[in-house]
Amino acid sequence: MDSMLCTKRTLLSDEFQHWARLFMKTGKLHRKFWEWCFIAQALKEHDMLAPGRIGLGFGVGEEPLSSCFASFGASILATDLDLQNSSVAGWTKTSQHADNKGKLNKLGICPGWEFENLVEFEFANMNSIPKRYTGKFDFVWSSCSLEHLGSIEKGVTFILNSINCLKPGGVAVHTTEFNVSPNSDTIETGPTVLFRRKEIEDIIERVRSFGCRAHINWDHGDLPEDYYIDIPPYSHNPHLKLRISKYVVTSIGLVISK
Repeated sequence: MDSMLCTKRTLLSDEFQHWARLFMKTGKLHRKFWEWCFIAQALKEHDMLAPGRIGLGFGVGEEPLSSCFASFGASILATDLDLQNSSVAGWTKTSQHADNKGKLNKLGICPGWEFENLVEFEFANMNSIPKRYTGKFDFVWSSCSLEHLGSIEKGVTFILNSINCLKPGGVAVHTTEFNVSPNSDTIETGPTVLFRRKEIEDIIERVRSFGCRAHINWDHGDLPEDYYIDIPPYSHNPHLKLRISKYVVTSIGLVISK
């Protein structure tokens, strides 16, 4: 599975809809659901969702991915920012932060006893990944977290450092904000940054120089909902593209094989 942009056609594909039925109770065309489906499908296609596999999630918040992956028998270490720093960032007020693993199985995707056995939780800072994670995991992932690390440079550094957590043959899958406006201007620092095509192409070039595999499909979508731009206050349906400041933004998913 290649890296790609969020589109209606991929979200409504049979593969993504299989995951969407687990993650959402509505039929909304929403990029957040697309991101979860993208991560799950990428890991499935790389044979990572199986007993014996070990996964590491960064900035997991209250997303359902940890419980989903555990339901396939994979062992999961889910991580999020510590309480003090997440409170400062405002994540605890918007249910975008986890402080214990019980919040990761709210949808009940994984049976309780299996979830308890297979999922562990601890605090970790994505800007300072613990050295003990090096070379320990079959797969790593993050969903719309790396754009909140303070700058584009820090987001790129995180992606590159996350590869160090992988065993040979492992896979990193990350989603983030993508600026579909012209390549010359963006938000480079602050609480939420917006990656441009040139940053994504640089990441792909750099991981390839490390001996990793990465390819991308730059299709922006050609259906009416792909052209609709949700503006504040957002309606969230459809919400495949939206306006942040003066920019048109969607989600992008990156798949990197070590």
